[in-house]
Amino acid sequence: MSSLLHGPASGSETEPPEDPAIQARNARLGLRLFAFYALIYALFVIVGAFLPKVMNTAMAGVNVAVVWGFFLILLAFVMALVYGRLCDQPMADNKSGDSK
Repeated sequence: MSSLLHGPASGSETEPPEDPAIQARNARLGLRLFAFYALIYALFVIVGAFLPKVMNTAMAGVNVAVVWGFFLILLAFVMALVYGRLCDQPMADNKSGDSK
């Protein structure tokens, strides 16, 4: 019955905590990607609110709003993959001469 208990994965208690420098780098990267996505999404909302004729323009058999909406969904997925890939990369070597 112990297999149904929720808690940390076995062995996770012995793993060292992640380096604060890596956490800071990943946070900066996440904020940059979020700002980029938020800018494109805000543009989508502004164009939809103030230029509805643009959003109603036909493009590939559907209107621009649908194409742009699907693009936003796809962009979020691609950005998540990029973020995951970039966060897995090791930090650049310290150029200050410190050797550990």
